[in-house]
Amino acid sequence: MTTRSAAPRGSAIPLDLLIAGEWVTTPDSFPVVNPASGATIAAPTSGGVEHALRALSAAHAAQESWANWPPRARADLMHRAHRLLLDREELIVETMTLESGKPLSESRGEFALSAAFFLWFAEQVAHLRGSYAEGSNGGYRVIVGHRPVGPSYLVTPWNFPLLMSARKAGAALGAGCTVVMKTARDTPLTQALFAQVLHDAGFPAGVVNLIHTRETSEVSGAIMADARLRKVSFTGSTEVGALLLSQAAPGVVNSAMELGGDGPFIVLEDADVDLAVREAILCKFRNAGQACVAANRIILHREIAEEFTQKFVAAAAALNVGDGFDPGSEVGPLISARQRNRVVALLERFTQVGGRVLLGGAPVAGDGFFFEPTIVEFHEERHKFSNEELFAPVAALYTVDSAAAALRLANDTPYGLAAYLFTSNISRAITLGERLEFGMVGLNRGIMADPAAPFGGTKTSGLGREAGQGGIYEFLEPHYMALNIDTEGALA
Repeated sequence: MTTRSAAPRGSAIPLDLLIAGEWVTTPDSFPVVNPASGATIAAPTSGGVEHALRALSAAHAAQESWANWPPRARADLMHRAHRLLLDREELIVETMTLESGKPLSESRGEFALSAAFFLWFAEQVAHLRGSYAEGSNGGYRVIVGHRPVGPSYLVTPWNFPLLMSARKAGAALGAGCTVVMKTARDTPLTQALFAQVLHDAGFPAGVVNLIHTRETSEVSGAIMADARLRKVSFTGSTEVGALLLSQAAPGVVNSAMELGGDGPFIVLEDADVDLAVREAILCKFRNAGQACVAANRIILHREIAEEFTQKFVAAAAALNVGDGFDPGSEVGPLISARQRNRVVALLERFTQVGGRVLLGGAPVAGDGFFFEPTIVEFHEERHKFSNEELFAPVAALYTVDSAAAALRLANDTPYGLAAYLFTSNISRAITLGERLEFGMVGLNRGIMADPAAPFGGTKTSGLGREAGQGGIYEFLEPHYMALNIDTEGALA
């Protein structure tokens, strides 16, 4: 296994904070670890409350000017940033693999999707639409446009550091909002390179600000309590999202939350089992299972359960676990030792409630934070941990006797982010798909992220949507003007 413990050769990854167009250092820093080796690869600057509020001050000062940029000028600047992003692909991809552990092939896929999202918003900027209508009682006109929400706090996770940054910042900047981006402590380098792209592309000082910090709760608390903040967009756990919502309440801060998931992956008796297995492998083990939209509970109709299980176990057993820089690597490490220890404890609890381990179930010996692709079979539909988000290369299999039972089990969760359904019957696909209580449903496919599609969930999985036709409007407020019209006088 090849491991890399230092930044890509010849790279110039910024390690400082970006505030008001300047790179700012502090006496404090924190280590970033390569999860494939456990070695420290960088020590970015750690900002505190003072720096966070300086960044918000810069965003607030730049907001009026940025909001008044002509849409075409904003779009042209975003296109320039998109071209610069493409020019720096190799450095960003290698850095992403180095600090997150994901295989290079996955980092390249994330880069391509991130660039596509950013381009989507660049293309939307000059095509925003309002409305013009006659007032319901006549005598005036209803004119509806949009205004930027205002300074926005973008809080991104470690598992998809470029994708989340590009998707949030693309929408916010395109809408005319200034931003303070807070990096994830485990993967700040990829996000720093993205911020550097925006800075080098020529975004005005204060429009884009970047904060690294080891004092996450203090920094977020201070920003959320400041009346100048008008928007928070967060991707992460439901617990932290709920905390941010409570902090947003006193100032009635516009909030978008993309939170935890408990994705059911339903395979009915008329499904193409081979297709379902291939998509389940992708949906479950991509990014070592560390994805909010990953298959969390694989629900199998009894008639195909044995066939699916045999093929799924064989396919998972064939996956190559290794450092992301290894050419054949398919499953990288977990992000940290703490995360790996959590998965060890999870497996112990699963076996205590009757789960039968069909494959894996243990950490991989050696350097780094690797864990075996693992499959656990349950004979009861419900157990104490049945709705716990796994966030690991661990698949939980359940068996049911009917489509109705599958639907009932799938919806029996407080989460509502992503669900998956495999059937060859279009009527069943539509009927069950419409009744799945999730913001997104994959029909005979395990990957759904697309710039043209609204990404987000229901219930405790979040509020609002990212991307799609309405993604940019998440950062815009409708603005209505009533205009009196003297129709008789106009004709005199």
